[in-house]
Amino acid sequence: MKYYDKLIFELSKPGRIGFSLPETLLADKQQLPPKKPATLGTVRGGTASEAQRWGPKDVFQGQAAAGSRIWREAPLDLPEVSEVDVVRHYTNLSQMNFGVDTGFYPLGSCTMKYNPKINEEIANLPGFTGLHPLQPNETVKGALEVYVGMDKALAAITGMKHFTFLPCAGAHGELTGLMLMREYHQSRGDTARTKVIVPDSAHGTNPASAAVCGLDIVVVKSKENGLVDVDALKGLLGPDIAGIMLTNPNTLGLFERDIKEIAQLVHDCGGLLYYDGANMNPLLGVVRPGDMGFDIMHLNLHKTFSTPHGGGGPGAGPVGVSDKVLPFLHIPRVSGFHGNFGIILRAYAYILMLGREHIKLAGKLATLGANYIKESLKDCYKLPIPTVCKHEFVFDGLLEDNGVTTLDVAKRLLDYGFHAPTIYFPLLFHQAIMIEPTETESLETLDAFIAVMRRIAEEAKADPEMLHGAPHDTPIGRPDETTAARQPVLKYE
Repeated sequence: MKYYDKLIFELSKPGRIGFSLPETLLADKQQLPPKKPATLGTVRGGTASEAQRWGPKDVFQGQAAAGSRIWREAPLDLPEVSEVDVVRHYTNLSQMNFGVDTGFYPLGSCTMKYNPKINEEIANLPGFTGLHPLQPNETVKGALEVYVGMDKALAAITGMKHFTFLPCAGAHGELTGLMLMREYHQSRGDTARTKVIVPDSAHGTNPASAAVCGLDIVVVKSKENGLVDVDALKGLLGPDIAGIMLTNPNTLGLFERDIKEIAQLVHDCGGLLYYDGANMNPLLGVVRPGDMGFDIMHLNLHKTFSTPHGGGGPGAGPVGVSDKVLPFLHIPRVSGFHGNFGIILRAYAYILMLGREHIKLAGKLATLGANYIKESLKDCYKLPIPTVCKHEFVFDGLLEDNGVTTLDVAKRLLDYGFHAPTIYFPLLFHQAIMIEPTETESLETLDAFIAVMRRIAEEAKADPEMLHGAPHDTPIGRPDETTAARQPVLKYE
């Protein structure tokens, strides 16, 4: 039996106990009226008589009325399992997950680079893990020194003046940056600026963040070469424009060569430039957004600076600003009540480990790897923009149309032990395959990936039906993704 074939509830057997807590010493010292037995199940030690003495008053001090309303009347349906069953079940589940520690993860637009284990050692030092958010400032000078050092490092890397570390992820940083943009204009009495320009190649979070901030989105088209159409941009500028959101390189992995002219045009019309730092990796130590003319930017520390990415854990999206926006940066710029301090530590360790002289190698090697894969596969997959890319590039499906879709290719990759690239994004191409290798992958890994992609292209010619049914060698086959998304089953019955 495989432990991931069943739910934890299905492994349950009455009377099995995996863990128990010692009896409380407080119950005998309090005169509490008898209560209905609490449902302790197998996750909490104690006897029924103790449960009768413990009531809502113990948990909700001074809120007996509120407690009585939520006091459980029926037993809580918890699984009863032994420790070894629990360990085997969740260990097997964890092995079904795919991550950078287990294989190549060429997820375009998301920079899934390896997290060096020295980062983990630093983040797990007792002096950091033992901090409490209510400690006096004089007792957390080491943590504050990390924030100060990180602020200086990020400012040097990006050309911004200062950063706030409150945003917990990239999209959170986008919203923060747009709020700063709006506040900048409102402080000047420029309340008519309610529109933000977003390229059609932008990250999907850009227009979403602008909408959440109460701003209207104006789309600027790209030219055939994948870059912003500057002439089209000129026709959109006016007194109602708050700014423009750009990713540079853009989501096609192309550097916006007209960025200085774009910055001048937007500034001349009174707007600000926002830099989406999701694609910052290839620019490290080479080009700075501040030097391009950007006024506000966010960084994804959990992408660019190698900290763990995904899995629902904490991220970090610090926002940096130029001199003109600095007066509107909220105070304090750090907070003891944010649970992503460990992410800051990991990123700081990564930056210090590389140093000023080596950090520029990260972007150069990522760019080299992306172009190597692109050139090695362009005779099998459609390359809509045949030019030098930065850290990522986009194919538009297979070169030969055999009825095999990008989704088929992505699913088949799983059979060969590779995570699929980003697919169907950006929306500029119908069968988009967006590949980003990152600098942490070896030549051998890139060659293995190229070989598999070429093999899949051959399989598409010989047996397209086999690809339509992929994956074949994973714990589950191809699920009905539409039903799974629209009618998910989220509880055990």
